[in-house]
Amino acid sequence: MARIAGIDLPKNKRGVIALQYIFGIGPTVSSIVLDKAGIDHSKRVVNWTDDEVARIRQALGDYKTEGQLRSEVQLNIKRLMDIGCYRGLRHRRGLPVRGQRTRTNARTRKGKRKTVAGKKKATKK
Repeated sequence: MARIAGIDLPKNKRGVIALQYIFGIGPTVSSIVLDKAGIDHSKRVVNWTDDEVARIRQALGDYKTEGQLRSEVQLNIKRLMDIGCYRGLRHRRGLPVRGQRTRTNARTRKGKRKTVAGKKKATKK
């Protein structure tokens, strides 16, 4: 089993797909890394040799991944909240940041809906 950047890559997946399990590595970067390492894109992780894994690790050295990238993202969000900009306020309140509507369809950011009892209507006499 190949372990790169602290992540156990799935054995039976192609190299291009398996590298995307690492935080910060997408399809494009995955292809670039395999090209730098000189490994066929369709080759499965099981068939990688130790030498090839070492070359992939070396090629990934140019990119921020996993813990380093996660901490940078958290620091960026904290900076936005500290300066009090609009995006920072939205993060602080737990609302959508990128302009989505909140009247409906914001359940992921707002959380599970809590039912509130309806007001009783005043009766006419």
